[in-house]
Amino acid sequence: MTERHRVMIDGNEAAAYSAHLTNEVIAIYPITPSSNMGEWADQWSSEGRTNIWGTVPSVVEMQSEGGAAGALHGALQAGSLGTTFTASQGLLLMIPNMYKIAGELTSTVIHVAARTVASHALSIFGDHGDVMAVRQTGFALLASGSVQEAMDMALIAQTATLSSRVPFVHFFDGFRTSHEVAKVEQLTAEDARAMIDDGLVQAHRERALTPDRPRIRGTAQNPDYYFQAREASNPWYEACPGHVQAAMDRFASVVGRSYHLFDYVGASDAERVVILMGSGAETAHETVEHLMKAGEKVGVVKVRLYRPFSATHLLAALPSSVRSVAVLDRTKEPGSQGEPLYLDVKAALSDGRPSVRLIGGRYGLSSKDFTPAMVKAVLDELKKEQPQQPFVVGIDDDQTHLSLAYDSAYSTEDEKTVRCLFWGIGSDGTVGANKNSIKIIGDDTDNYAQGYFVYDSKKSGGLTVSHLRFGPKELRSSYLIGQANFIACHVFTYVEKYRLLAQAASGSTFLLNSIYGPEDVWDRLPRELQKEIIDKQIRFYVIDAYKVAHETGMGVRINTVMQTCFFAISGILPQDEAIEAIKRSIKKTYGNKGEAIVKKNYACVDASVANLHEVKIPKEVTSAFAMKPAVPAEAPEFVRTVLGPMLANEGDSLTVKDVALTADGTFPTGTTQWEKRNIAMEIPQWDPETCIQCGKCVLVCPHAVIRSKVYDGTLLEGAPATFKSAEAKWPAFKDKKYTVQYGGPHCQDHLRPEVS
Repeated sequence: MTERHRVMIDGNEAAAYSAHLTNEVIAIYPITPSSNMGEWADQWSSEGRTNIWGTVPSVVEMQSEGGAAGALHGALQAGSLGTTFTASQGLLLMIPNMYKIAGELTSTVIHVAARTVASHALSIFGDHGDVMAVRQTGFALLASGSVQEAMDMALIAQTATLSSRVPFVHFFDGFRTSHEVAKVEQLTAEDARAMIDDGLVQAHRERALTPDRPRIRGTAQNPDYYFQAREASNPWYEACPGHVQAAMDRFASVVGRSYHLFDYVGASDAERVVILMGSGAETAHETVEHLMKAGEKVGVVKVRLYRPFSATHLLAALPSSVRSVAVLDRTKEPGSQGEPLYLDVKAALSDGRPSVRLIGGRYGLSSKDFTPAMVKAVLDELKKEQPQQPFVVGIDDDQTHLSLAYDSAYSTEDEKTVRCLFWGIGSDGTVGANKNSIKIIGDDTDNYAQGYFVYDSKKSGGLTVSHLRFGPKELRSSYLIGQANFIACHVFTYVEKYRLLAQAASGSTFLLNSIYGPEDVWDRLPRELQKEIIDKQIRFYVIDAYKVAHETGMGVRINTVMQTCFFAISGILPQDEAIEAIKRSIKKTYGNKGEAIVKKNYACVDASVANLHEVKIPKEVTSAFAMKPAVPAEAPEFVRTVLGPMLANEGDSLTVKDVALTADGTFPTGTTQWEKRNIAMEIPQWDPETCIQCGKCVLVCPHAVIRSKVYDGTLLEGAPATFKSAEAKWPAFKDKKYTVQYGGPHCQDHLRPEVS
């Protein structure tokens, strides 16, 4: 058996790895956050990487998700082993084919980075809305809760679908698992070979449609036949849970990790238990272990196989001592008596354990963070004589009053776990650098490591916050960092916009990319930030990363500079070892772009340490200014009360009543004028000599503050000498003047006098 190695990868790569090993045809179509699975499969096949049978899987990109599902269906009917990857509306577009594939008892696995389904609004973030929308198709639903499980369950699903003939959706939480980078034990091709029975593969091939064994499939049936035929598939679904558990048992014997349809973690005499699936189960696991140390009789049931739902296996997993249960669903089904998992658990308990009290609630929609504090709130609710039913947790529902209160300061983090936050801007390289950093830590130390990256929907130019954890113990912390030991801000203007140190622990370290040096930067910080630095006794470092990047030929890409400073300050590795590791990472990342690029990055690394300075902290606040309000005081009420907190990165504080006016997704227009992002390091200047007067700058300006005018030249009488103009180039405006300038309401707020 080949030795298994620990690798730093994300959930998408983990699932795609197992899928590529065990399939021959992969039909893909990109949709966030599942796109990376298809990209990995395409890359591996283009590199000639083979599956466990020694052939290179055929990867084809279709023109829609429906096309990908149709191509998959066709490949399966021809006897090939096939798969696809999708999410959200993409999965819903596959429903017609899914009904057919399941109805024909055809083995396959669709891998889904579970994502919110657009309803009143589009959301690219994660919950279980999409997979719950296909639970009626006849596909089995198998959940993963971590990056390691994404790799493992992908292989288990492939094994189980071949033996059961029931097709599977293998899903994991979009972004929270799909994009989390973690240290996992990578399965080998030999592991996959040991799991896949070639006899079952041959049986799958023999069910193919072929002229050698002609049969008719896809008929139309009348009432005299259809109902009976639907019921005839019952034995396969009744047997499916047994096939899945057999695949899990086989996996345990081959790999050593043990899974069950329902995994229980907690006290053997637990009285209160939560039931849920996906990444939230990892958070609940961590919380339950923490509460048990305090003597609480609590537990969690992690749902692995959701469809077909096995009440027998669920009841066997619950301790006999359980008195009350809370079921948590990461989806909302308007008008229902309860969400899907809750209703299935309710049916199971009513038949097998009717004395157990049951409540159900919703959490984590659209990647809303789900923390140990919320898990504790749910378990505490079960102590009450009349607990809230139904409930929501993680938001303030001041309209229908379903929300549970929770202590946001409650923490289960291990003291030995190092926690780091990095504030960046989309496309500045911050996320890429932090992915490299956490991989260096995971690969070059014995630490467990985890990286998660919060993206603004604006993507390029939007806010990014990277959350890095590492330490000696296994990490189950599938939630954002609440108390950080290290905080870095890569964009200086953020000091006036966001509460950068709100999550800073006492005695932590703060690194700021600043155009002001260590002697001048202190009085360029707002009063609130100065006070937090003093009160929390924070060590403060600055570097002019843009200057270093410019002088070493890196342009505006400051990621290498800030990454080097992080390792230099944090002491995770000895400085020489850290710099060597960074340079290895640079070689791996940029080696194919030429030696010149690599050398520029090397020079950037060497220059970074030399330009890093610690700031001496005064004993009191000295700043003459405060943080800027997110929106001006004269803005409309909706902008001030709703959009303002969102722009300040405090949108989670909004209540249900705050957003009730937009329940149908309708927003007022003209609100962009109030968003002053102030993120540019330079202000563009109009050059009349080279301008061709195409008007594209006016067209693409996101805030509509670049305006062009054609006007009579006499209007320039008395204009300042600095006012620029040119002769209009259009025949229709002969003898007229043309000017491009800043204009529009409040446009002056976009200009930074200290820069211009």
